[in-house]
Amino acid sequence: MYINNSGNTATIANNLTSHYADLATSTQRLSSGLRVNNAADDGAGLAIRELMRSEVTALQQGVRNANDAISLLQTADGALGVIDEKLIRMKELAEQAATGTYDSTQRMMIESEYQQMASEITRIANATDFNGLHLIDGTLSDDHNGKPATPTGAVKVHFGGGNDSAEDYYYIQIGSATASSLGVGNEANIESKAYTVSTQEQAQKALAGITDAIVSKDKIRAHLGALQNRLENTISQLQIQTENLKSAESQISDVDVANEMTNFVKNQILTQSAVAMLSQANSMPQMALSLIR
Repeated sequence: MYINNSGNTATIANNLTSHYADLATSTQRLSSGLRVNNAADDGAGLAIRELMRSEVTALQQGVRNANDAISLLQTADGALGVIDEKLIRMKELAEQAATGTYDSTQRMMIESEYQQMASEITRIANATDFNGLHLIDGTLSDDHNGKPATPTGAVKVHFGGGNDSAEDYYYIQIGSATASSLGVGNEANIESKAYTVSTQEQAQKALAGITDAIVSKDKIRAHLGALQNRLENTISQLQIQTENLKSAESQISDVDVANEMTNFVKNQILTQSAVAMLSQANSMPQMALSLIR
């Protein structure tokens, strides 16, 4: 029998420390819902998880970027719809001026409204913007140049987690829809068919010129529709990719509650048992007193 040193007590104390640490780990995992709470739990798993989380966050922001781009396209398309109404009215005026039943004074009244419609088209084109970015005045019709402090040309829509042109972004180009670009009204080239309706002959030419302008405008709108469909498909793909990444991250990071609860109960029992045995071990040196008496 030994009083100063007890091997049994030390062994039981070490077991208690180990079981208590395991119990604390199980408690932490069950309370957080995570299998990996720090690097000591699984260093490699932690590194993979953090990379996946960063990718998920980037993709979620990419979805918001794509949705913002859709809003931009819808703003441009809405303005082009109003311009469409002006072109239709201009064609109606050209048709009216093309007949011979009006004198020059009456035809000039028609011409006045015709030119006002053309000016309104330019005003709409110049006034249509999204977050300060002009959309249909020709600003976005050129190739993108990201070198200046203020990038010019096509809008770069970035939605991926990297910077690969084949996977992470593409450009939105929108043609100009000013009266000059469409070739209508006296802001256009004087040789344009739809320059004026001040005479019967010019009004007849304007009918063809306005038809060309409507076709040009419709091409821009069709391009916007195609881009919107592409962005919607991109969003769907990003959401699926995000969902799959979250699932993969969950397999690495999340705790299996059923399995961990089993470990918790086991460690709880072992801890309680070690505490009871430590109490018994501490009482054993007292038995040495029976030899002294």
